[in-house]
Amino acid sequence: MGEKLRLDKWLWHARFFKTRSLAAAQVAGGAVRINGTPTQKRASSVGPGDVLTFAQGDHIRVIQIDAIGLRRGPASEAQTLYTDLSPPTPKPKNITPENPAYEGKGRPTKRDRRQLDLSKTRHLE
Repeated sequence: MGEKLRLDKWLWHARFFKTRSLAAAQVAGGAVRINGTPTQKRASSVGPGDVLTFAQGDHIRVIQIDAIGLRRGPASEAQTLYTDLSPPTPKPKNITPENPAYEGKGRPTKRDRRQLDLSKTRHLE
């Protein structure tokens, strides 16, 4: 249990960040907590049993370290290094369609497309 690794290196090994410099920047920005304590030191040592809290994308990740990786291997190997304690992200109920002018009914027919184009040109007049 005496094995430790730099925080930025472990985040990179566990494939939470694409590059080690991105992981280091996240730590230096103060966005990572080790066992609830904010840290800005990239070289903070972490080991098995530590709990990391950080933002990734649009949700908060809570990760318990189970092992220290020897290398940055494939994703299947990286997933054995930690246990994800974060709650599952709820799926948004009201998803707006990518094409809001067509109300999300799928691809418009040729007739629908003509009507849509006509309504846009009338609006511009």
